[in-house]
Amino acid sequence: MNPASPLTTPPRAAIEFCRSVTQQHSKTFYFGSRFFPNQQRQAVWAVYAACRIGDDTVDELSGREARNALETWRSRIESAIAGNPDRDSMALALGWAAQIFPLSFEPYAELYQGLEMDLECHQYQTVSELMLYCRRVAGVVGWMITPIAGYDGSAQTLERALKLGMAMQITNILRDVGEDLQRGRIYLPQDLMDKHGVRPRDLYEHRVNDGYVALMRELEGIARELYREGWRGLPRLRGPAQVAVAVAATAYEGILTSLERNGFDNFTMRAHVSGRRKLAMIPSAFLELRRISSAL
Repeated sequence: MNPASPLTTPPRAAIEFCRSVTQQHSKTFYFGSRFFPNQQRQAVWAVYAACRIGDDTVDELSGREARNALETWRSRIESAIAGNPDRDSMALALGWAAQIFPLSFEPYAELYQGLEMDLECHQYQTVSELMLYCRRVAGVVGWMITPIAGYDGSAQTLERALKLGMAMQITNILRDVGEDLQRGRIYLPQDLMDKHGVRPRDLYEHRVNDGYVALMRELEGIARELYREGWRGLPRLRGPAQVAVAVAATAYEGILTSLERNGFDNFTMRAHVSGRRKLAMIPSAFLELRRISSAL
């Protein structure tokens, strides 16, 4: 693709690939994406697939092979956004989206730094280190989606989009403690584990005791505060994007409620929100969006 000859029609096979990746790997994100208008929805799928492929690189590979593959991923993303994608489906879809919407490589460069962190560190010592990781691997996704949505409010809107993405990543971490252990990863910060008397061996022995529940509740509280701040930016999005992101945020935060209902046992049970519950949440998402809009 040449920047002088823009591809205004979305490449169908490439978009379908990205749609499939989104639906397969994040049913909650996919559910929210359905509320975008068609062209925006397709671009959101392209962005998600680009991020997911980078994430899979560090999850499925290791050592030098993973680093080489991550460098290749970064190069493909940069070329696609510059208007010169290769023939890969993800790159073609992202290249198309970058010609329709004002996408920047900057958030992908930061995502690359976050994926590097996954290769270098399997546990963070402090909450601050964990927050940096969450910003890089998920917060910046808000910066990728916001230009597709269209927005007002400049830097403040982007900052709130960043916090909403971070909230979703903490939600993922709390949901996936058991699964991450199988990969040898502990994302729960060591300082909070020490504070609540939780040892790594307790995790591997699946001990859901008072200390572990207190640890979960503290991280849940951090996530919910980030959701509250992220919600305040939604009225600054334009048109249907407000509803699309509000529905996704409501469903994602519902995972925390499901986790609490499970007694914070994220070793033997997986917290999730069923399709029926997601549909039932739509009215509450509208009401919350209206409440926040009227308060601003």
